[in-house]
Formats: sequence, C-alpha cells, structure tokens
Amino acid sequence: MTTPTDARRERVATPGQTIGPFFGYALPYPGGGELVPPGQPGAIRLHGVVLDGADVPIGDALIEVWQADAAGEVVQRPGSLNRDGFTFTGWGRVAVDAAGWYSFSTIRPGPTRDGGAPFFALTVLARGLLNRLFTRAYLPLDPAVLAADPLLRQVEPDRRDTLVATEDETGYRFDIRLQGDGETVFLAYPGP
Repeated sequence: MTTPTDARRERVATPGQTIGPFFGYALPYPGGGELVPPGQPGAIRLHGVVLDGADVPIGDALIEVWQADAAGEVVQRPGSLNRDGFTFTGWGRVAVDAAGWYSFSTIRPGPTRDGGAPFFALTVLARGLLNRLFTRAYLPLDPAVLAADPLLRQVEPDRRDTLVATEDETGYRFDIRLQGDGETVFLAYPGP
C-alpha cells in the first residue's frame, strides 16, 4: 500500500544496463560513419581514439555524433539509418576499431546560436559503462570565441581544452579519455 509520504518522495532514475559484448556488432550499420560521402566538396573527417585512464585504447566502444549543418541548423529529416548518399542528417554511429580509433566523414558544423561556438555532440557507449557518456568536440577557433560559448564558460578554464578538437590535414582529431589525467569533460542531461 502506498502512503501519502511515499507518494511525495522524489523519484530518481535508476542506472541503465551495462551495454554488454553485443553492441559492437548489433548497433553499427553500413554507412554509419558517413554523414556525407568522403570526397564530397566540403567533407571533413572527425576522428580520434578512445582511451582509458591508463591511456590504453579501448577497442570495443561505440561513438555517436550529433551535429548541426554548416548553417548551424539542427537537421530534423528522416534517413539517418538509411543513407542515400547525399542527404545530410546530422547523425552517425560507428564502432571503434581494435586499436580504439573512430572516424566520421561529415561537414564542418555552424554555431547553433548567437554567441555559441560550433561543435560536434558525441555519445560514448562502452563495456562497463552503466550509462552512455555525453561530450562535445568544439572546433579549434580563436580562444575569445571559445571563451564566449555559454557551455564552455561553465567549464573550469584548465579543463576546457579537453573539449576542443585539433585540426589536421583531413579535418579534426578529438581523442576521448574516459578517466585519469586529461579526462574529457562529460556532460549531464538535462542541464546546461
């Protein structure tokens, strides 16, 4: 029997289930890393490695990317799972390789609001995580632009660089460190 006191207690979410060993072959799909075809005009590569606290690559993680288009618009069209080769959907999912590397063929995102810096939103799923992890990979822009971003302003200044990708010859590299020195800042939702 529920008492009035029980009904007034705050309810909190319970942890998610451990992902298990099945997600690496059950969730990736053909073309999951191609938000745009490689070689398409304006295509760039977002890539990096997923590391544990001892800087050892994690070879069984799954990475999802969510992003705005070049104009900063969040795309809301169907078709993410059935790539047609030309429609940008703003979402992709890849399994890392045995050495912990991931790669997406995509476009450079625009800022989603005035005063905001352009970013890729990333989700990490991996063995042993009870819940997925959320982070952002900001484009390496002028420090003043990054410092003005509403979310980055809330991150301790000495940790902000864990949210900024580095530019290379093919696009942007963003390594994800799950813990330890240089741990990537992870975000909690709902929240700022």
